[in-house]
Amino acid sequence: MQPTRTSPDMAASSPRMWRRFAETGKNFFDGDVFYSFRHSPLTIVAFVITAVMFIAAVFAPWVAPYDTYDLGSLSLIDAYKPPAWSPGGDPNYLLGTDDQGRDVLSAMIFGLRISLLVGFSGVILAALLGTVMGLLSGYFGGWIDAVIMRIADVQLTFPAILIALMIDGVASTMMSSQARADFKIYVIILAIAASLWVNFARTVRGSTLVEKNKEYVQAAKVIGIHPILIMIRHVLPNVMGPVLVIATLSLAVAILTEATLSFLGVGVPPTNPSLGTLIRIGNNFLFSGEWWMSIFPGVLLVVLVLAVNLLGDWLRDALNPKLR
Repeated sequence: MQPTRTSPDMAASSPRMWRRFAETGKNFFDGDVFYSFRHSPLTIVAFVITAVMFIAAVFAPWVAPYDTYDLGSLSLIDAYKPPAWSPGGDPNYLLGTDDQGRDVLSAMIFGLRISLLVGFSGVILAALLGTVMGLLSGYFGGWIDAVIMRIADVQLTFPAILIALMIDGVASTMMSSQARADFKIYVIILAIAASLWVNFARTVRGSTLVEKNKEYVQAAKVIGIHPILIMIRHVLPNVMGPVLVIATLSLAVAILTEATLSFLGVGVPPTNPSLGTLIRIGNNFLFSGEWWMSIFPGVLLVVLVLAVNLLGDWLRDALNPKLR
C-alpha cells in the first residue's frame, strides 16, 4: 500500500484558505457591525441571555436537574410543591413542581428546547419560501409577480395566529388521532412558516426590483447567464441583509405564535410541552394558589422574546448604511 501524496497545489491551497479565513475574521472584528455591537451594552446583555437560553435548550438533557420525559421517575407525592424558598418547599425542586410532580425548572428547560426548535424551524422555512417567492416575483415580474403579490396581500388581511389556526385545523381533520400526535410539531412549524413568509417575500421583491436594474445584472444577462443563476449568484447575496433582520425579528413572533397555539390547546402535546403548554397547564391552578406553575414559564417566555427583539432591532440598525 503506497502512502498518499499531497500535490503542491493542495499543500499551497491550505495556507491560503486559512489566511482568507483569518482575514475574514479580522475584517469582521474591525468592521462597523462588531463596533456597533461592542458599544451597545443592551445588545450585549440581550445576546448573552439569548446565548445562555440557546445553550441550555441544546444541552437540556445534561443541564436540567431532572428528565421530565422519564415518566417512571415522576411521583404524584411530589406534586404541587412550592419553590424551595417558600414554606413547604423542597430544596430538590428549586422552582417547585407541577400537578404531575415534574420539576418546574427542568420542565422549563425542556420546554424552552421545544419553543426554540419550533421557532427556528418555522422561521427558516418561512425565509426559504419567502425568499424564493420574492426573487421570482421581483426578477420576472408580469403575471408571476401579480399572482404572488395578490396572494400575499390577501394573507396580510388575516392575523398570523388566525392563519396558523386554520392550517392546524385543516391538517388535524385530515389526520388520524395517532398521526396528529406524531406530527403535531411539524404541523405547527408549517403553520408558523405559512403565516410569516409574506414579510420575507415582499422585502426580497423590493430589493430584487432595485438590484435587477443594476449594471452587473445587465452584464450577466448580456453574456447569456441563465436567469436562475443570476438570481442565486448575483441578486440573492445582495438581498440577504434585510432577510437576516426579518428572520431575527420573526423568531420572536414565531415563538409567541407557538406559545399562543399551545396555550389555546392546539399546539404541541402536553407529553412534549413547550413554554406555552406549561403556561396553559399552570393557568388551571393559578387561582388555587399554585402560582409558580405558570408565572416562571411566563417570565422565561417574556425574557426570551424581549432579548430576541432587542437583537433584531440592533441588527436592523447595524446593517442600515444610513445610520453608520
